[in-house]
Amino acid sequence: MYVIGITGGIGSGKTTVANVLSEAGIKVICADKISRAVTEKGGVAIPELSETFGPEFIKDGALDRRKTASLVFRDRKALDRLNRIVHKHVLDQMGEELDQLEAKRAKVVALDVPIPVRHGFLDRSDVVFTVWSDDDIRLKRLVKRGLSRSDVLQRMAMQMSREEYREIADAEIVNNGTIEDLRRQVEDIIGSRLRERGIRYKSFLAVPEDEPASDTAATAASQLSDVEAE
Repeated sequence: MYVIGITGGIGSGKTTVANVLSEAGIKVICADKISRAVTEKGGVAIPELSETFGPEFIKDGALDRRKTASLVFRDRKALDRLNRIVHKHVLDQMGEELDQLEAKRAKVVALDVPIPVRHGFLDRSDVVFTVWSDDDIRLKRLVKRGLSRSDVLQRMAMQMSREEYREIADAEIVNNGTIEDLRRQVEDIIGSRLRERGIRYKSFLAVPEDEPASDTAATAASQLSDVEAE
């Protein structure tokens, strides 16, 4: 089974790339979706989060994402504690899903992961692609989504630099233009790897009928979770 790792910072469009893969028939395991599940009401991470941060960070049985974000993006140690708790549950579930797909003899699967941790992501990926956008473009996307400029800058400052992402990636996808530009890069960079291995997929250039041919900003921003603890 060929495992494709997709990673990138907040507002970069990594989930848009993952969606393009999904549209082409490739199974995608999304870390953000698992993260939301484990921090929702009844989620496996809730007891430990309540104990670590206090019951005031739990609202109606789920993690209060807004309150938590206001803390962790000002306090690196708090962010690290949050990541340690949530990531172990996310990576455990991701590993289980990978094992199940391998048992079913799946040909290819993609991992959509914001933080390229070594255990559970890098060591399970056969190839890693990082998605990057210029800071001013990321800022515009996230402000358009509703975050304040100061919040965006705080979150970006907490994350890996472009150079750090490049160091762990086999190739970089630059998402500064239109969705058409992005699809062409995915076809050239990821599609070529699949073709080399004889893995069949629908063209990444094919646009779903309900997807407007427009700038990727709204698409990328809409995919972001309220708390991205990269």
